[in-house]
Amino acid sequence: MEIYLVGGAVRDKLLGLAPQDRDWVVVGATPEQMLARGFKPVGKDFPVFLHPETNEEYALARTERKTGPGYHGFEFHADPEVTLEQDLARRDLTINAMAEAEDGTLVDPFGGEEDLAAGRLRHVSPAFAEDPVRVLRIARYAARYAKWGFKVAHATHHLMKEMVASGEVDALVPERVWQELVRALGEDTPSRFFDVLRRCGALERVFPELDGLFGVPQPKHHHPEEDTGVHVLLVLDQAARLTPDTRVRFAALVHDLGKGTTPEAEWPSHHAHEERGVALVEGLCERLHCPREYRELAVAVTRLHGLYHRADELRPETLLRTLEQLDAFRRPERLEQYLLASEADSRGRPGHEGGEADLPNTHLFRTACHAAHGVQAREVVADGFEGKAIGEELHRRRVRAIARALDAVTE
Repeated sequence: MEIYLVGGAVRDKLLGLAPQDRDWVVVGATPEQMLARGFKPVGKDFPVFLHPETNEEYALARTERKTGPGYHGFEFHADPEVTLEQDLARRDLTINAMAEAEDGTLVDPFGGEEDLAAGRLRHVSPAFAEDPVRVLRIARYAARYAKWGFKVAHATHHLMKEMVASGEVDALVPERVWQELVRALGEDTPSRFFDVLRRCGALERVFPELDGLFGVPQPKHHHPEEDTGVHVLLVLDQAARLTPDTRVRFAALVHDLGKGTTPEAEWPSHHAHEERGVALVEGLCERLHCPREYRELAVAVTRLHGLYHRADELRPETLLRTLEQLDAFRRPERLEQYLLASEADSRGRPGHEGGEADLPNTHLFRTACHAAHGVQAREVVADGFEGKAIGEELHRRRVRAIARALDAVTE
């Protein structure tokens, strides 16, 4: 029995990073031998065991064979005769197909260390094309390692294009797409995920609403980048700079979907794109089975981000109505998420990235919220108002409070 550290832990150690998870491969063992050593079985499709003390995963060396389309169409074979190299050969990228022996020796049959040094994301074998999830995973790795200049190898890019053309990517199930999307949104440069998918043609198949934004022009005096798709990716990276919250990053990603439905005759103007975008966001979230908290914030930002940009022109009544739509008085965190996504929208243009300080419109919204929240229903009730009149009077007083607060800001 030989035990090897494999995959991401080996890759991260070579990059000088602290491994987040450690996975192990066991060569030359049977399930019975693993059970005899106290390991706990957890695998259904193939033998995977949990270490009795560390609870880390130990998998018996195995091979796999494609038996059908999509992610689940595989047949696995685990046997004491399966070698380490055979096990590593089934992995996606060379940088993930390295192992470390118990004495620290690196086992690298496919040139992963060299690719790591060169910043190259390269597939191990043609078997890469058998699993459509790998298209999403390689795009996610491109987003994770963008700061080091990692690129997809030409041959791998060509293989990904073939997977799109053959329809293999169409077999992706919503749950796996969403899982990879959220993980990509959490990376340092999430825009690279969508850039890689677009270059191989997968974006059109997996996220057609986003793909449809590229080539759609915007007014140049507001958007030096002009192209709506380019703008959205700039906004996404600004959101990533402002917050680690993937809910905010998702909202920033989808906030302008409505511009993809603007009639060409109206270009580069996009009147009422906010409301048109709401239906597209809801459809995307439904298709991908998005969690409610992602959907609700994305819809709110899509519908209301235009008001953020005109905050200094809004009447106190409109500001209050916007705060109420955000449920800002009961959920102050929702207001902060909205402000972060909207601020990313403002900064997502060449020359407008700005510094670290909050933008004036962010301060204005916070001022209005603080002033309105200072007026409570119990005060209205104490003054003798009843029934429907309580809400009406509370609304009037909050509008006046916002007006006074804004006057004080401008003095």
